[in-house]
Amino acid sequence: MNGRVLHVVGTRPNFVKAAPVVAALGTAGVDQVLVHTGQHYDARMSEVFFRQLGLPRPDTDLGVGSGSHARQTADLLVALEAELTARAPALAVVYGDVNSTLAAALAAAKLGVPVAHVEAGLRSFDMAMPEEVNRRLVDQLAELLFVTSPEAVGHLAREGADPARVHFVGNPMIDTLLTHLDLFDAAAARTAYGLPGRYAVVTLHRPANVDDPEAARAAARALTEAARHLDLAVPLHPRGRDALRAAGLEGAPGVHLLEPLGYVEFMSLVRGAAAVVTDSGGVQEETTVLGVPCLTLRTTTERPVTVTHGTNRLVTHSELVPALRKTLDGGPAAPPEGPPLWDGKAGPRIARVVTRWLEHHD
Repeated sequence: MNGRVLHVVGTRPNFVKAAPVVAALGTAGVDQVLVHTGQHYDARMSEVFFRQLGLPRPDTDLGVGSGSHARQTADLLVALEAELTARAPALAVVYGDVNSTLAAALAAAKLGVPVAHVEAGLRSFDMAMPEEVNRRLVDQLAELLFVTSPEAVGHLAREGADPARVHFVGNPMIDTLLTHLDLFDAAAARTAYGLPGRYAVVTLHRPANVDDPEAARAAARALTEAARHLDLAVPLHPRGRDALRAAGLEGAPGVHLLEPLGYVEFMSLVRGAAAVVTDSGGVQEETTVLGVPCLTLRTTTERPVTVTHGTNRLVTHSELVPALRKTLDGGPAAPPEGPPLWDGKAGPRIARVVTRWLEHHD
């Protein structure tokens, strides 16, 4: 087997998903190249994740950085075309639904390089979300579709995907969580950030919550009211930092604004939280496995398995505080088992499919 696998990562969730896949393919002896696009470029959003997750240093850091969707995707296309041409991989592996993922899949397809999409088939059915556009297009281009939950198989089938391309393998993000579980020290996190015994964690960065000033003000008002019931630890994503501060969150009683956190530090906070308020897809999954109640400040989710599992609830700004109070009063307990195949073995499953594919495409 001589095929080279080129992984493209660019953001925090990509790193968390890629780590177990890279490790499993390394154990199988596959020649690998890791390309970091630099979409998340702050050291607290990028470098610390490589160190904590045991990912190898990237073979290339493209340093693309931020920008409008069009400019960022265009810059990524140009840089990734050159990288794919120089590296000549047998397979390009992309993760999730960010602009780096779309650009890599499109550049690879134009060059005739087959693509594998880890986290295929997720659908929010909200085309106003840039991520929904990205994930749908990437799935159309991918040769191998690695699925994290059963409903995604149905979405791909309805869209006409060849069943031979679809592989239900479980969730590599959960592999990473379970691998590092013993490092998540909730008591140390409470002490480090000056939190009481009962607190909630808040992460907001979606355009619907932070790009529109009125939406940001509505989110800030809801969070300020929520902080009357328990303290809020709010690690600020660069995308929403200025908007939420300007909307009035800074200085609100009970609100602890934090800088971006490393993986272990953030998951330690989440593990000890009474609840989590988020608009992140990955956090919905991590809270599901940790059994921490999650309130998702969105009207749709591409991860409905977290809702049916019983740990996650979609809420509007006006519903947030009543839902939080109900959660704190004790909602229904989540099942002790996670969703199907969220067992910490997705990375090896993906590696087995990839190595078989490489053997037949030498």
